[in-house]
Amino acid sequence: MRDTRESRLLLVLLVAIAFALITVDIRGGEDSPLDGARETAASVLGPVEEGVAGVVDPVGNAIAAVRDSDERHDRISDLERENAELKQRLGSDERNRARAAEFDRLMATAGRGQYGITGAEVIAIGSTQGFSWTVTIDVGSKDGIRRDMTVINGDGLVGRVTTVGRSTATVLLATDPDFTVGTRMEKSGEIGFANGQGDGPLRVQLLNGKAKVKKGDRLVTFGSRGDRPFVPGVPVGEIVRVDTLDGGLTRTVQVRPYVGFTKLDIVGVVTRPPRDNPRDSVLPPRPTEPAPERKAGPKPKKATDAATPPGRDAATRS
Repeated sequence: MRDTRESRLLLVLLVAIAFALITVDIRGGEDSPLDGARETAASVLGPVEEGVAGVVDPVGNAIAAVRDSDERHDRISDLERENAELKQRLGSDERNRARAAEFDRLMATAGRGQYGITGAEVIAIGSTQGFSWTVTIDVGSKDGIRRDMTVINGDGLVGRVTTVGRSTATVLLATDPDFTVGTRMEKSGEIGFANGQGDGPLRVQLLNGKAKVKKGDRLVTFGSRGDRPFVPGVPVGEIVRVDTLDGGLTRTVQVRPYVGFTKLDIVGVVTRPPRDNPRDSVLPPRPTEPAPERKAGPKPKKATDAATPPGRDAATRS
């Protein structure tokens, strides 16, 4: 449309009519004469608004979805955290059960040997004293621990106490190359000396070079004078190899220790020795071997198959 005098007059007229209608509508309130026109416009423009809303709503829905997604993500994170905490508690419970079982084995071993013990926990490996195979335990002089006391666990001999502090002590393990303990063979009573070989088996030198030994034979501690550093009867291990005779006065065997030194946890320091030597009573019972199956013999004859006495047979024939 050209910018002419007529177009400007038309524009002014339309503006004046618009203001007049607004004034009438405001003054009419709820009884405004324009309500009918408004309803008509709503019925005409409603579908258009719905179409526009259909275009706009997905954006709003997407925003709401993102917001809900964040809330769901936070909830999932909470559930995952609660699940992890539950698993940790369960793992801790399993660990506690395992430690309780280990403590029970320790008490059973101490009971069989009549050893008075002070329970302890391994809290560190190695030490400042330069030993290569040592552990630190959480008991010391305030708990009655003294140097050269025997240390055991539920499986057998762990080592001996070498250094004592007020609340901790250092234990030299039986696997240390500087470790030596007197041993005695089960049943035969053959005496020897066991030395550590690091992560290998113990090396036991028997005093009797002609001693009859075999794989599977078991050893316990012989005991020391005054029961220090070793009390008698503590299980040491079992023979896994017998070295060939070399004509010497002694004989050497390799012994696998009962104790798993790489997983030490609960141990006991023997603070009171047994009244009597327990000898072999602390050794674990050997697994029972199944009885050999009896071979099936010939089936006994039935009574009807038995031979008829000759006199009876003769009478029958007659």
